[in-house]
Amino acid sequence: MVSPEVRRVDAEVEVGGTLSSHKGMNIPGATGIAATTDGDSIVFFRHSEVISAGNLYSTVSYPVIEVDKGGSIQGVLNGLNKILDLAVAEYRAQGGTWVIPGRGRLSDTADVASYRNMIHIIRDRVQDMIKKGMTLEQAKAARPTLDFDRRYGSTTGAWTTDMFVDAVYRSLRK
Repeated sequence: MVSPEVRRVDAEVEVGGTLSSHKGMNIPGATGIAATTDGDSIVFFRHSEVISAGNLYSTVSYPVIEVDKGGSIQGVLNGLNKILDLAVAEYRAQGGTWVIPGRGRLSDTADVASYRNMIHIIRDRVQDMIKKGMTLEQAKAARPTLDFDRRYGSTTGAWTTDMFVDAVYRSLRK
């Protein structure tokens, strides 16, 4: 696994299997972050003040954490904190860093901080349930995500709220 600190990379970035050239632009990439999997990446375009967050951040769903591929709830929190460390908040209408999520709308640092706080709250709730000796089924029945389900939850589709709680629970049991 690559170290998660920010490092300079060549002025070419592979996106979706194609090589994009960004002449004259240094692109620091924080790669190797074990968040939703063990291979998430954050690309920060400093002079444009844009961060591409990939699947680490979504404005429409809970993060898809693939525990079997090295992902964890703590890794997601670490990755979101890394985005917030790299970003510059808007100040007196001077603009700030824009964050491009894997899914959803263009966001600013306040949106990412809100998402991070939500993930933190859910992590703490599930951690408390584990400490109390609750099984996975009991934790799901307790609905630790209830406050956030209207915005991020889903009962159908490729990634449901139950699947998210399952992934959080399993990543905290490791």
